[in-house]
Amino acid sequence: MTAPASSRAFVSLVGAGPGDAGLLTLRGREALEQAEVVLFDYLANPDLLRFAPQAETIYVGKKGFSEYIRQEQINDLLVQKALGDGGRRVVRLKGGDVFVFGRGGEEAEACVLAGIPFEVVPGVSSALAVPAYAGIPVTHRDLAQSFAVLTGNTRGGGAHYGRLSGVDTLVLLMGVRNLGEIAAELIEAGRAPGTPAATIQWGTTPQQRSVTGTLATIAARVREAGLEAPAVTVVGEVVRLHDPLQWFQAAHGARGPLAGQTVAVTRTRVGASDLSERLRARGASVLEVPLIRFAPTSQPEALHARLRDLSGVAWLLLTSNQAVAALFEHLDALGLDARHLAGTRLAAVGPSTARSLAERGLRADFVPSVAGARHLGAQIPATPDGGTLLHLTSQLAEDHLERALAARGLPYGRAELYRTEPARPDDLSMDRLRGAAVVTLASGSAARHLAALAGTDFRVAAMGEQTADAAREAGFTRVTVAAVPTLDALADAAEAALRTGAGEERPTGVPASRSQ
Repeated sequence: MTAPASSRAFVSLVGAGPGDAGLLTLRGREALEQAEVVLFDYLANPDLLRFAPQAETIYVGKKGFSEYIRQEQINDLLVQKALGDGGRRVVRLKGGDVFVFGRGGEEAEACVLAGIPFEVVPGVSSALAVPAYAGIPVTHRDLAQSFAVLTGNTRGGGAHYGRLSGVDTLVLLMGVRNLGEIAAELIEAGRAPGTPAATIQWGTTPQQRSVTGTLATIAARVREAGLEAPAVTVVGEVVRLHDPLQWFQAAHGARGPLAGQTVAVTRTRVGASDLSERLRARGASVLEVPLIRFAPTSQPEALHARLRDLSGVAWLLLTSNQAVAALFEHLDALGLDARHLAGTRLAAVGPSTARSLAERGLRADFVPSVAGARHLGAQIPATPDGGTLLHLTSQLAEDHLERALAARGLPYGRAELYRTEPARPDDLSMDRLRGAAVVTLASGSAARHLAALAGTDFRVAAMGEQTADAAREAGFTRVTVAAVPTLDALADAAEAALRTGAGEERPTGVPASRSQ
């Protein structure tokens, strides 16, 4: 299949770097932001998908000798996705560098055969970055004038180790399984058994671990330590600098209370970044696994009729940042703007929603003293003219607000502004989610969907009592509640959940009576 002359098809072969999301290049980020489809592999940090929230994402990973998908299938899929729907921009996101043992050359050839224009965006290779994060420079004026990068995959036959006798530093990729065999062959080819060696697992990530030894002992040291792929092995005198120069593990251990822990963020990909950054600042390895997505309302005509005529509406009640964003999208679709709301008071469920309004030039007329729908309903001032309090929300909003207003005899109305629907993570994300130390929940719908997808055997941190109640009702027993419904408090709750280990914890700084 060849691309027609008018096709928009374009492929970016992007090196994702070795694991630390901060090592993605600026050009790589631009390609992701423009992508309509992203094919990503096992070693590409899935956190990078946040730069492509609009794209279809497809996991095509291979791990060691257990291949989920053959390379020929990946090539075919790459071409198929690029040529579909009149042509699409596709990013092939690959761990490390595209052309360093990444089969990027084969994928580029597939594009050429299909007549698809493409670009190569080089990435930071693990051959250089992982030793650097372990304090090992692959060259050093006093110790090493040259280095070579080898694959440890011996299925195609071993390397010609004898030809490498003059190379000072050897860097082995994908060599954990065959490390003993490779070390023996290097010694047989003339490399001294006492040559320093180091193996680094999950280099550049919070899970980085390393062991050192000699060429004769490194395979046994790796087995004893339980190191597995992905790992990089360095052989040469430069390994002696590992201990004095290992800046990353020392710094990361002191970087924050969540250092070395994986925290899962279940917000939509668009909304996850602020919380993720707060967790990373505390040292966490963040796994973004959106469990819900927002979709257009199923009742656009009824909604637009209600928005066009706000007479009789005393208050517009907004209970999420998404509600604010969707409101302005619908106003724009109607040819209206913020001036249309001039005669109606605006109530925000909490400070975050109030900030979303402020970003659009509007000040909330009321924000409850404690964020939450039930507090909004209990505290909002009644209006003497008896106008309706119109709740703009999704089809899944809980009835806490409605019940609180009904108890006060205030007229409540509701309009479906958008829909909240379940998002099905890919199998790799689900596997990683099950290994998370704590899962953050920002909504009741996320709690219910997590329970339906993966059960309730998780330690969770909930943003506020309303979300915590939904989590408990769904069956979660290890629930830590944020003191207030803010992102900083949710990060605090994630810390508290890890400190307590098991059982339920009340919000930090909140009396016990509040948490029951």
